[in-house]
Amino acid sequence: MSDLTELTLATARDGLRARDFSAREIAQAHLDVIDAGNAALNAYILPVPEIAAEMADRSDVRLAKGEGGPLEGVPLGIKDLFCTRDVRTTACSHILDGFTPTYESTITQNLWDAGAVMLGKLNCDEFAMGSSNETSYYGPAINPWRREGSNAPLVPGGSSGGSAAAVAARMCLGATATDTGGSIRQPAALTGTVGIKPTYGRCSRWGVVAFASSLDQAGPITRSVRDAAIMLGVMAGYDPKDSTSVNIPVPDYEAALVGGVKGLKVGIPKEYRLEGMPEEIDTLWRQGVEWLKSEGAEIRDVSLPHSRYALPAYYIVAPAEASSNLARYDGVRYGLRVPGADIIEQYENTRSEGFGDEVKRRVLIGTYVLSAGYYDAYYLKAQRVRTLIKQDFEKAFEDVDILLTPATPGAAFALGEKSGDPIEMYLNDIFTVTANMSGLPGISVPAGLSGEGTPMGLQLIGKAFDEETLFRAGRVLEDAAGDLAGPEDWWSVA
Repeated sequence: MSDLTELTLATARDGLRARDFSAREIAQAHLDVIDAGNAALNAYILPVPEIAAEMADRSDVRLAKGEGGPLEGVPLGIKDLFCTRDVRTTACSHILDGFTPTYESTITQNLWDAGAVMLGKLNCDEFAMGSSNETSYYGPAINPWRREGSNAPLVPGGSSGGSAAAVAARMCLGATATDTGGSIRQPAALTGTVGIKPTYGRCSRWGVVAFASSLDQAGPITRSVRDAAIMLGVMAGYDPKDSTSVNIPVPDYEAALVGGVKGLKVGIPKEYRLEGMPEEIDTLWRQGVEWLKSEGAEIRDVSLPHSRYALPAYYIVAPAEASSNLARYDGVRYGLRVPGADIIEQYENTRSEGFGDEVKRRVLIGTYVLSAGYYDAYYLKAQRVRTLIKQDFEKAFEDVDILLTPATPGAAFALGEKSGDPIEMYLNDIFTVTANMSGLPGISVPAGLSGEGTPMGLQLIGKAFDEETLFRAGRVLEDAAGDLAGPEDWWSVA
């Protein structure tokens, strides 16, 4: 049944409907791959084989009756940021040790209502704070890809590194992920997978452990643009429990894949041509331009003058919101509790032991910029910059339909290569944070291999709630780039 793990989500869905194989068979095939390879990749921090078998059996009953949902029997991995009823959810943090929600996040409930099967909870950076999945309390996830001629472990990107690694290693057909500053698109680019961050408000944030509430947005990581369209169509939708959820219809994203890009106006932001950009990234970007142009798209240069301030503004806004959101973790109601002489000491001991270094760093930064005397100088100024960034995009979209940029400033780097330098690590999000700061949708599509034989991606940024155009253009890039050969399986044990 190992061939079942080579299917795309779309072909698996169709095969299940045709009864070519059972939901139990395809779930077990993926569980076998997890058993064989997860010790090496650490993509899953909590496989749930018993739950997967039960869900798959129920799917088979519905499929036999012709009552299957849009994702009936499709096995998925769930990022550990999504609350799952009666299944441990920790945001990969020590401070949430043993926390088992009594409720289901809206997005995962949407997936289960559509018939999807949960294989387990996936690794991520602690509270989604990181760009390499090295801040997880459960240890780093490892990229299935390796540099040619080297066995050095590479990062899968972050924070959704476990999601990207699991999809790339055929440990699930698709995975949920979240993106606060690039945490879907960056790991997708580094693992040769497709990742889309939808428009802010398109997917409910209810039941998703919060990092920065005005920036967080959930989306899928999959093997193809079609798979991403199918999965996002189920994940998205209005949720009255989330005050930031937007009550507008969810289009048929899969149907939007046809049509090509003829006549589409594609903007190339001149500010994204950074000094010191690796030649292979610039070459890939130019190749993407040629691919779209050859299919009839009109290429135009655009300017996003305030994008140079996006990263510093982001690293004021995001930590500020994190410091507020993470104040709820005090050792009193749930998770880790480290006793102290009094309640204040208990708070201090619990947070000191429960939070990792990167989370502490961001909480301290956030508390500082929100403190008296610094709020106006830092936080309010960053919010004004955010408004200017949004206005830049609005002006650019008066002349173009979509923007094409690199997804990352480089290919996957080695474990430990950048983790000692926070600034160097933060720069990994330089091409992605603008979409979060402005609430716009962005997609990363595999576009080629680096000189070291590892994946690189191109990013498309679209107008608010115009994910359809992203999928349509992303499909053209995907077809032009062709299928990546895929990583050689070094992680499985017989």
